[in-house]
Amino acid sequence: QVHLVESGGGLVQAGGALRLTCVASGRTINMYNMGWFRQAPGKEREAAAKISRIGISTYHAVSVEGRFTISRDNAKNMMYLQMNSLNLDDTPVYYCAADLHTEGPYYSGSFDSSDWAYWGPGPQVTVSS
Repeated sequence: QVHLVESGGGLVQAGGALRLTCVASGRTINMYNMGWFRQAPGKEREAAAKISRIGISTYHAVSVEGRFTISRDNAKNMMYLQMNSLNLDDTPVYYCAADLHTEGPYYSGSFDSSDWAYWGPGPQVTVSS
């Protein structure tokens, strides 16, 4: 079983940047699709970005494309989310997620959060105007 812990959240002004890091332990992550999901109060958890097992395929939600970049370093057992040009809509809780299900090397994981087996506790990102 893989354990996930996020870090790097915090308070930032609109237009600023943050880098989230997900550190995995217990298992090496090279067999897992990895993703960053986010959830605002009263809303469903949504996929912000996903990355395939060896990082050859990524997905970024339309709302973050061009501003956020997901990446991973399997040798370090880490995944990252570089968030630039943050705005007030980027303030939900961000969760690191991992899942073993694969549909090939370009598969980056399901869009449905209920399909993901492993989750971090979630750091808070707060964007101030």
